[in-house]
Amino acid sequence: MPDDIAIIRYPDPRLRKMSEPVTHFTPELRALALRMLELMKEARGVGLAAPQVGRNIRLFVISPTGEEQDIRIYVNPLLSDAQDEDEGEEGCLSLPNLTTKVWRSKRLRMNAQDLDGNPFEETAEGYIARIWQHETDHLNGTLIIDRMGPVAKLAARRILKELQQKWDDEHPDPRKKKR
Repeated sequence: MPDDIAIIRYPDPRLRKMSEPVTHFTPELRALALRMLELMKEARGVGLAAPQVGRNIRLFVISPTGEEQDIRIYVNPLLSDAQDEDEGEEGCLSLPNLTTKVWRSKRLRMNAQDLDGNPFEETAEGYIARIWQHETDHLNGTLIIDRMGPVAKLAARRILKELQQKWDDEHPDPRKKKR
């Protein structure tokens, strides 16, 4: 079990990378997905994408209710057939203490694979469709701050600055001299 895996925070550059398709359905992939489910539950989240744990592969896990029976794992997800839109409040485990309103499609179709590589298709609307879109954004290097309007960005600047400062403190740039 990959116990060293943790949720990474903005502005970690791995959050901005386009994720690669999964081509090998291995016990390591299964262990990663199970660890992601643990981390998501510990953080009281409803979804977690592999880039949020520093792995740039096309994998995400969800549990919209937090209940065991609602856990779903999606490998190489593709969204299609978007219908209508609405605006809703979203947060992100990689951007703690920040929420914003985001426009998303109300209804979608998902084609994906399970952890054994078997293809499947689902259709969802509302909250689950919103989670799918949020997590798929992560697979494409997109964060909720990229979907914020100018007023929301202004309101979030303190939180973003604090996250940036924490990152800078933990990852000093060797090219910059200390005074």
